[in-house]
Amino acid sequence: MQKFVILCPGSFDYILNKTGNMLIRYRNNDVCCVIDPQKAGSTAEEILGYGGTIPVVANFEDASKYEPNTLVIGSAPQGGYINDTYRKEIVAAMQYGCNIYSGMHQFLNDDPELSAMAEKESIAIYDLRRPPHPPHFPKGSWKNRKVKILLIVGTDCDTGKMTTGWEISERLKNRGRNVQFLGTGQTGILLSGHGVPVDAVVSDFMAGEIEHAIDQIEDKTDLVIVEGQGSLTNMFYAGVTLGLMHGAMPDYMVMTHEPERKIDVSNHSMASMKDVMDLHLSLMKNFKQTQFIGINLLTLKMSEEDALNKIDQYEKECGMPVTDLIRFGDRELINRIDQELPLNES
Repeated sequence: MQKFVILCPGSFDYILNKTGNMLIRYRNNDVCCVIDPQKAGSTAEEILGYGGTIPVVANFEDASKYEPNTLVIGSAPQGGYINDTYRKEIVAAMQYGCNIYSGMHQFLNDDPELSAMAEKESIAIYDLRRPPHPPHFPKGSWKNRKVKILLIVGTDCDTGKMTTGWEISERLKNRGRNVQFLGTGQTGILLSGHGVPVDAVVSDFMAGEIEHAIDQIEDKTDLVIVEGQGSLTNMFYAGVTLGLMHGAMPDYMVMTHEPERKIDVSNHSMASMKDVMDLHLSLMKNFKQTQFIGINLLTLKMSEEDALNKIDQYEKECGMPVTDLIRFGDRELINRIDQELPLNES
């Protein structure tokens, strides 16, 4: 059994600790503690609003009393490289005997000191962002594809695309649906056990890697849910978003959005949700008639009344189901997606 310690110094909040937070939400019983010296003495529940009594500690020395066997880098700093603070705690964890899961662009297995230590301690380092080799160039196989694809997109980074995709996947599975979740970032890959770290792929092969991953999925699958990345209107990450769209060639899309966010993660003014949705459809219309079939909001910072009013407003304006799956449940979103799938014979 894995006992995770999550490393996120200075980053334990609802946005920056994306990978760690998803483990706390979906594999709560496997997480023994979180390392963040700024929040030490708190619990996950106090910081995130979920996670119960999972403690926050200052360093790995304090974490070791919980007897972890796996350290996961929970946060995703821009650039994807570890600093000296991260390195110190990773070394301490390895000396203790922990395996390491890293979603950094910096591959820890390629670090001479860390790789030698891993061999000495007989432990494993998993670089979740290492791209496939050899690479796969796109073939246009989507033109003959039988399985239906749902791509999760967003108005910005950190709007809950991974959470939305995972929640939809699990809820459809609970209805007896044969659904496959395709992770495209370190968090989705860690949770699902497979996927493509699309932002680590050379741009010419980005669409091909997603296409190839989908091609490996059986035609009898009811739906493939592809985890989205970035945003078409974010000047830092629009390239990965477009490559992912052309690789997935989705039949359906679900938009994610944080209503009260005014400035995106590149410190630029947010585009309107309607403009972003129209842009997606415009970029797809040369290939296929993709449609939006729902919206999932991130309303964590809003009062319940304001959030529900915003949901009602968007439902009227967009003519499709809107919810915050974590806060308000399915509403009509899961029903709407389920209606698009083959008749369930079970």
